[in-house]
Amino acid sequence: MTLKKLTTEGDKSCEQLELLTKILHEFSTSLDINTTMQHVTQLVKKYLDAEGVSLFLLDEDQQYLTCQVCASDQDITGIQIAVNEGIAGKSLRENKTLMVRDAKTDPDYCNNVDKNSGSQTHSLLCAPLVLKDSKLGVMEAINKQTGDRLFDEHDRNLFTILANTAAMAIHNAQMADDLIFQERTRRELELAREIQAALLPVNVADYSVYGLNIPARMVSGDFYDHFLLDNGCVCFCVGDVSGKGLNASLMMAKTTSLFRCLGKRLDSPGALLSVINDEIFATATHGMFVTMVAGVYDPIKQRITMVNAGHHSPLLMNQDGEFQTFDVATIPLGIMADIKFEVYEVNLNGGELYIFTDGLSECWVQRDKQLGLDGVQALIRKFIVTTPAKRLNAIVEYATQWKREQTGYLFDDVTMLLVSAK
Repeated sequence: MTLKKLTTEGDKSCEQLELLTKILHEFSTSLDINTTMQHVTQLVKKYLDAEGVSLFLLDEDQQYLTCQVCASDQDITGIQIAVNEGIAGKSLRENKTLMVRDAKTDPDYCNNVDKNSGSQTHSLLCAPLVLKDSKLGVMEAINKQTGDRLFDEHDRNLFTILANTAAMAIHNAQMADDLIFQERTRRELELAREIQAALLPVNVADYSVYGLNIPARMVSGDFYDHFLLDNGCVCFCVGDVSGKGLNASLMMAKTTSLFRCLGKRLDSPGALLSVINDEIFATATHGMFVTMVAGVYDPIKQRITMVNAGHHSPLLMNQDGEFQTFDVATIPLGIMADIKFEVYEVNLNGGELYIFTDGLSECWVQRDKQLGLDGVQALIRKFIVTTPAKRLNAIVEYATQWKREQTGYLFDDVTMLLVSAK
C-alpha cells in the first residue's frame, strides 16, 4: 500500500470521525429532534456528495414509511412507501444496509418516489433505523455527485453507523415525548379530579343526606348529589356511567350538572330524569349510558319520591334492622329517547335508605369472594352505631381494604349515599 493511499485513507477516517463527532454533538445537545435531523441529513448529504438524503419513519400500524425529513432540491417530505415494497422496504425487513449502483436494473426498485418528486434515482444507499427489536424507519441517500457517481463500501459503512446513531436519537426523543405526554396527562387528570371533587356536595352535620365517592383511578365515572329545595325537601341522586376513564368522567360531569340545574325547577323525579335522558341520548357517544337513582326526600313526612333508571335496588333498613329492596327499575339514561320513568314512594318511618354503585357490592374481600348484597348489609349493621357520615367512610374503607392491600388500586369506583330519618 502506497504512502499516498495510506494518507488518503487516513484523511477520510479523520473526516468520518469529525462528522460523527458533529452529529453526536447535535443529538446530545438539541431539544428539537426534527430540526436536528434536518441538520444531520444536510451534513450527511454534504459529506457523501449525495444529491439527496431523506429519513422515513414507520407509521403506528407499521404499514407505511413516511418521509419526515429531506435534504434535497426535490422535497419529498410526506411521501409514503409501503413496507412491503421497494428497496427501502427490503432494507427494513432484512435489517440490512443496501447499496444499489443501478436502480433501474434492481428487481426491488420502485419508482413511486421518483414519480412524485420528479427526480431520477440512479444509485442509492438505504440503511434501516432499528434499535434492538424496535423498527423505526430507514435513512436513504441517492445519486452520488462526484467521482464515478457510485457509492462505495466506505460510504455504506459510514451510512450504517450514522443510521444506528440516528435510530438511537429518534428512540430517545420518542421516549422523552412519551414521558412529557404522560406527565401532562397526569396533571390534566389531577385537575379533572379536582373539578370532579368540586362538583360533589359537602356533607354537613345534622343533615339528612350524606354521600361518599372513591374513584378507582384518578377520575371517576360514579357520582352523587344532594341539595336543599325551597320547600325544605332534599333532592338527591346516585349515578354510574358506563365505562371508565376520561370519557366516563366527562359524562359524569355533564349528567350531574344537568341534574343540579334541572332538579331545582322540576318537582317530579320522573320528569327530571326524562329530560336528562333525552339530553344524554342526543349527545352521548360510543354507546355510553348512565344508571341512576334519583329522588326527593321530605324530612317532615319522612317520605321519599324516587325513580330508578337501570340502577340496582336501593336498600331500606327499618328501625328493627331489617332490609327491604325495591324491584322497580326502568332502562338506563341515554339508551333511547322519550322514556317515561316510573315513580314510587318509600316511607322511612325512622329508618334509613342506602343507595350505592356496583363498585361496592363487587368489591373483592378475598381472592375468590366478592362482598355482594349480603356483605353490604352486614357492613351496615357492623357500623350502625357510628354517625351517618362516619358510617359511610367505615363501610367503604372496610369493603375496599383487601383489594387495596393486594393490588394497590380498586377495580371500580365506589359511591354510596345515605338518606337517614334518624
